[in-house]
Amino acid sequence: MPGGGWRERCSACRRALSACWCSHLSPLASRTRVCLLQHPRESKVAIGTARMAHLSLPNSELHVGVDFDGHPAVQRLVALPDTALLFPGEGAQDPSRCGRPPRNLIVVDGTWAQAKKLVLRNRCLQSLPRIGLSPDRPSNYRIRKEPSDTCVSTIEAVVQVLGELEGEPGRFLPLLRAFERMVDLQLERAAANDNGSRYRRKLSPPRPPRDNDIRPLKERPHDAVALYAEANAHPLGSAVPGDPELVHLVALRPQSGERFEAIVAPRRPLAKNTPVHLELAPARLLAGESIAAALDRFAQFRRPGDLYFGWGGYSLDLLWAEEQLDLPWFDLRPVILRRLKRNPGGIDQAPAALGIAEAGQPLGEGRAGRRLAGLGALFAAVCR
Repeated sequence: MPGGGWRERCSACRRALSACWCSHLSPLASRTRVCLLQHPRESKVAIGTARMAHLSLPNSELHVGVDFDGHPAVQRLVALPDTALLFPGEGAQDPSRCGRPPRNLIVVDGTWAQAKKLVLRNRCLQSLPRIGLSPDRPSNYRIRKEPSDTCVSTIEAVVQVLGELEGEPGRFLPLLRAFERMVDLQLERAAANDNGSRYRRKLSPPRPPRDNDIRPLKERPHDAVALYAEANAHPLGSAVPGDPELVHLVALRPQSGERFEAIVAPRRPLAKNTPVHLELAPARLLAGESIAAALDRFAQFRRPGDLYFGWGGYSLDLLWAEEQLDLPWFDLRPVILRRLKRNPGGIDQAPAALGIAEAGQPLGEGRAGRRLAGLGALFAAVCR
């Protein structure tokens, strides 16, 4: 495949082999059966810990989704009289004070907002007795921002609650070896990628600043990279679970004309309107490369010191959801709004609003190729 190669992944943890933590797993038997319910978006986060907990506990199961009210395996557990839900709330019991510890424990996995959504959406979970948890130590989840000091990763919560429910507080601590290895690997990678830029590396999803100062783009035009991404997105209320997924990624170095393009095969069913919006034939999308191959090629395209710019933050969010890249990001939209003193419309209308007669030929396939050309024209206009 031109410009890149396949990054071999571990079939168990699904990480690149260079970031695999499986050799540090210390599987332990537990009396309590743990059922992990993972939000689909969390399943794509490389630094998540639900799969790690599942691989560490032979007496566990892992299910990904949003609606579990009709899920056979989950319904079987919910129907048992000794099943509880690990989730805070009114009436939640301290695990060390349970008179009769549950034999089955359901654990929701995701960000706080995602976990809350899972509980609110599934009536079967709302009817379960709850187990609350007061962390006995600060979280070691140094690679991810938590809402508060009392929040811990899924595997840290499982380790503590199992120790308390089964009366052996320290027995499950070896399960944290793989977690600690993952944290160390991620921090080492972040340090290796730190090129001394003045932009602070973040470990939570980046958002474009509201008032974006693009002077660095003007001062370092040779480092500027236009970025645009498209998604396969099912409408709200669709029977297909999951958040929008990256299927088309394009980039341009305006100064040199160097380009990148990847059409990625959908991992979920192709939404009916996706080919229409993206202006690509369904067969073209379905024949796309794997997400791993696309990200590997994009890694080879990137350079230390790159400054990325685009229209809004959606493209950056799509890329973050796949590989948590922390890219210095500049949003052209507020810049052009200030210049025009009115709404410029969308990315397709902005060049004409600035008096650009022709944005040039598309720089890739479909709508993304046309919009990438528009970004290049806007960059030239605002940097004059």
